[in-house]
Amino acid sequence: MHTSARLLAAGHEVVGVDNINDYYDVGLKLARLAELGRHPKFTFERFDLADKPRLNDLFARHRFDRVLNLAAQAGVRYSLTNPDAYITSNLVAFMNILECCRHQKVAHLTYASSSSVYGANAKLPFSTSDPVDHPVSLYAATKRANELMAHTYSHLFGLPTTGLRFFTVYGPWGRPDMSMALFTSAIVEGRPINVFNHGNMRRDFTFVEDIVEGVVRVLDAIPQASVPGPGSYDDPARSAAPFRVFNIGNSNPVPLMDMIGLIEAAVGKKAILNHMPMQAGDVAETSADTADLFAAVGFKPSTPLADGIRRYVEWHRGYHKV
Repeated sequence: MHTSARLLAAGHEVVGVDNINDYYDVGLKLARLAELGRHPKFTFERFDLADKPRLNDLFARHRFDRVLNLAAQAGVRYSLTNPDAYITSNLVAFMNILECCRHQKVAHLTYASSSSVYGANAKLPFSTSDPVDHPVSLYAATKRANELMAHTYSHLFGLPTTGLRFFTVYGPWGRPDMSMALFTSAIVEGRPINVFNHGNMRRDFTFVEDIVEGVVRVLDAIPQASVPGPGSYDDPARSAAPFRVFNIGNSNPVPLMDMIGLIEAAVGKKAILNHMPMQAGDVAETSADTADLFAAVGFKPSTPLADGIRRYVEWHRGYHKV
């Protein structure tokens, strides 16, 4: 939603596609659409990207200059109990997008990957030059598969592709299954919050407007093919093919308990803590090395977590009327 609004404000025409599934509150999704619907250059079509005939028809009608895929079945924990959803949404649908971009000769495909691809990596901060061969959730595995699929199409068909590994995105209109929303709702309502790994976790929380700034800049930073030479394929983040991968993160991992303290301060109420062990599929810490992103587009996220949380809580109070 935020990226669409930014592109519309810049004068672009935007066609949005979503299946509006019930993984989380459909009402929130429809409210976002209502916000975008105020723009005369926004068009929305409701269908599933796994429906290849519908997607082929969409591409044939619109002849897109750029394609941005932010659609996926999200969530690490949900993938433990509903694995089939990740195959359909994250692999089949992404394959359909690649095929449509290939045949319609789209100038640039940009797509959301995830910091989850770093999996069991212990070296911090996470760099796009690090190997990512040990995912710890099916969600992470599908996101890494997207990067590999994209590289194949860049190599075989010259399709320029850029993958963006997002680090713990939060902000107004955010997903209600993310910790920021879960914790804020519980604190406001006086309910306990589940604190996994007994709070011994650090996350590279990244404000949504910083994510959008990075995305918009990358859309026009089209990767170029080069003549293969020694070491052309030694770096997982780049290639002789027109292919790139970047991290987008705040590069400032914050302890989970500090994040909870900032929400408490913004809400004006103490949290009731329910300490729990680490959940399967989670990692203890994330941290983004964004040097490559800055070198390519001159931007790195920097919104302080306290500022971002204040803005999120203000939105939460207004939207939920609490």
